[in-house]
Amino acid sequence: MAADPYSTLGVARGASEAEIKSAYRKLAKELHPDRNKDNPKAAEKFSAVTSAYDLLSDKDKRARFDRGEIDGDGNPTAPFGFGGGGGGGFRGHPGQGGGFEFSEGGADFGDIFEGLFGGGRRGSGGGGFGGFGRGAPPQKGANVSYRLAVQFVDAATLAPQRITLQDGKTIDLKLSAGVETGTQMRLSGKGQPGPAGAGDAIVTIEIKPHPFFTRDGDNVLLDLPITLDEAVKGAKVKVPTVDGPVMLGVPAGATSGKTLRLRGRGFHGKGGQRGDQLVTLLIDVPADDPAIRALVDGWQDSRAVRTHLGV
Repeated sequence: MAADPYSTLGVARGASEAEIKSAYRKLAKELHPDRNKDNPKAAEKFSAVTSAYDLLSDKDKRARFDRGEIDGDGNPTAPFGFGGGGGGGFRGHPGQGGGFEFSEGGADFGDIFEGLFGGGRRGSGGGGFGGFGRGAPPQKGANVSYRLAVQFVDAATLAPQRITLQDGKTIDLKLSAGVETGTQMRLSGKGQPGPAGAGDAIVTIEIKPHPFFTRDGDNVLLDLPITLDEAVKGAKVKVPTVDGPVMLGVPAGATSGKTLRLRGRGFHGKGGQRGDQLVTLLIDVPADDPAIRALVDGWQDSRAVRTHLGV
């Protein structure tokens, strides 16, 4: 019989979306194939929890499951019962192509139902099943959900990402313009196999924070320390960008808080344009420097620089 997705994720039937997502994240992290390369059972469990989350995170599928219309695999449930008698009956087992074949033996109702309503082929032994199950159309395999952590710079430059699927195969994923945390990308046919074809892989992107870059829409923000002499006299300074370091001209007399723009050094927008990098200057004055102290000794700036603040 198909597993109960609530039990698979370890949540109650009345669990909220947030509780379901939290339970899946915890289990997926523990069971991911990358962390359990020598444990094939972990890969099986990973597949099970991913399928469970795929069903419960879909409001329509979850409601249909709660009403008993579909099972934990997303397949239609049996509209009638089966009775077995004596030593006859049929036992289902995996057949070629992912379906189920039937042969004589002890009755195994779980396998019979899976064969009938999970899209298996009509049995050929012991008299067969006639037209039973014809009302249920073949189902695609379940979708499989993944979360992919992407480095900030990779997201800004749309660098290809390598992802390992649950079957152990790796593919290179091309990020789309406008990518951000929460963006979902669909890989057609990379989900669970099924009678009507494989489901899809749904990859949710999570952009990791950067030590000194931050994002504002398609723009990249950077606070850049400069020295007092660079601010007073002006200078050419090296500045990091997502595309690598570039030289930036600091104008003479620059003040802390002044923002300079590096065009086209931000994220790729959905419309094809690219954002800018906004560099905010911060004058870094060394503490207790005798030369600077001697320079300003006896000199005072008499300007009212805080008037606009009302003080």
